[in-house]
Amino acid sequence: MHRIVFIEPKSIDEHIFTQFKLPRLGTLILGTMMKEKGWDVEIIAEDMSPIILDDIADADIVGISIITNTADKGYKLADMLHANGITTVIGGPHATFMPEEALQHADFVIKSEGENAFMQFIEAWEHNRPYSEVPNLSYKKDGAVIHNQITACRTDLDSLPVIDFSLLRNHESMTIIPVQTSRGCPYDCSFCSVTGMFGRKFRYRSTEHIMKELRTYRDLGKMIFFYDDHFAANPRRAKELLRAMIQENLFFKWSTQVRVEVARDQELLDLMKKAGCHTLFIGFESVNPESLVEMNKKQTTADIVDAVKNIHSRGINIHGMFVYGFDKDTPATLKKTIEFAKILDITSAQFLLLTPFPGTTLRKNMGHRIMTNEWALYDTHHVVFHPARLTARELQSAQIMGHRGFYSLTRMIKLLFQKKWLALGIALYARYINFIYITKNRAYLRSLRNTDKQYSTNKIHVSSDENVLIQDEEKVAR
Repeated sequence: MHRIVFIEPKSIDEHIFTQFKLPRLGTLILGTMMKEKGWDVEIIAEDMSPIILDDIADADIVGISIITNTADKGYKLADMLHANGITTVIGGPHATFMPEEALQHADFVIKSEGENAFMQFIEAWEHNRPYSEVPNLSYKKDGAVIHNQITACRTDLDSLPVIDFSLLRNHESMTIIPVQTSRGCPYDCSFCSVTGMFGRKFRYRSTEHIMKELRTYRDLGKMIFFYDDHFAANPRRAKELLRAMIQENLFFKWSTQVRVEVARDQELLDLMKKAGCHTLFIGFESVNPESLVEMNKKQTTADIVDAVKNIHSRGINIHGMFVYGFDKDTPATLKKTIEFAKILDITSAQFLLLTPFPGTTLRKNMGHRIMTNEWALYDTHHVVFHPARLTARELQSAQIMGHRGFYSLTRMIKLLFQKKWLALGIALYARYINFIYITKNRAYLRSLRNTDKQYSTNKIHVSSDENVLIQDEEKVAR
């Protein structure tokens, strides 16, 4: 029996979601398909279990899934495995957009959606056939890099198997089960690589296929996270699924990602609450109208306010995500974002840094403003480009102060008296993570001063005043 190990490296830094162990689905789906094919399979998510080379030394093939932030760790692992004669295959979003870079470390690269391509690759590997007909595959032949044609994304998502989580090392520790009901996103925000990876057309699993999976989790006592980029993109289809969950009394708690327009449909919100919705994750991004236009977000601040009001009226928690660093952002607008988030009184918030990930329109337009390709810094918590109207140091400071301002001691005392235990617990953890980040990144924070001095451009610079932004990184680091 052939043996294959799938590995998902983890980020080097902690963040607000570090305590929630939620493996991505790509390796889990491939692992299940390979088990059905008769292979001995193990899946390692480094967030849940350490990677020990001796444990995988007997593998015939190791598949490594990377995002940009984990690319360097994935490459180092591939180098070590390759040196031991193990065939290595790298896939995931970063490899999709940087295949030649990935091929410097791996034997093969699978781009875009991997299911069809990977299974055809395995067929070629098992029978020693040429790889020229394997779609989405990049490899080297006689010293030359070959990129096979990328085929259309899979349309029949019901043909994918129900995931076998027993293949995941330390799966017993999972408190949240990931489920995907759709793929794709038509909105094409400038800073997002989803459309490049999964296309702009939504594709859905049937309600019965999803219910077949959900029934297996009925009695586990765990939370469900629907891994869709926009769970309610098709309201009719979302309502059909929610009604099915209600009819079968699948009243486990669940969370998912949506856009603000979900709150315009009162019936949809009512069904979400009745079906057990616990938290909605919403990308508010900015309260600066110019920035919302710049990112092609297609929403307004009025939309945000209305959405929060309608969702809160159902008793559903909201995790709001804001992005700092668009060209129209100034110190004043970033301060306004923090105040706006506090007024919304949402359960939790993240203040993320605009990041020019490979495969995005944003990166294509950045040009010489990109400061570094040190991929480990591409985690939306480090500044990796020169902003238009702030210095890099000001932007980084604003992000740190955003979390400090939202999760303030005053707010925590208020939450204590209101007995909002979930929000209070998140606030305590977020302040701790903010402290850990500053402690681990002191040298990086100081280095931004030199980075700003070395950068010369004709950009407009709007200086911050003492009431808008703390500029001194030593004060930030206190």
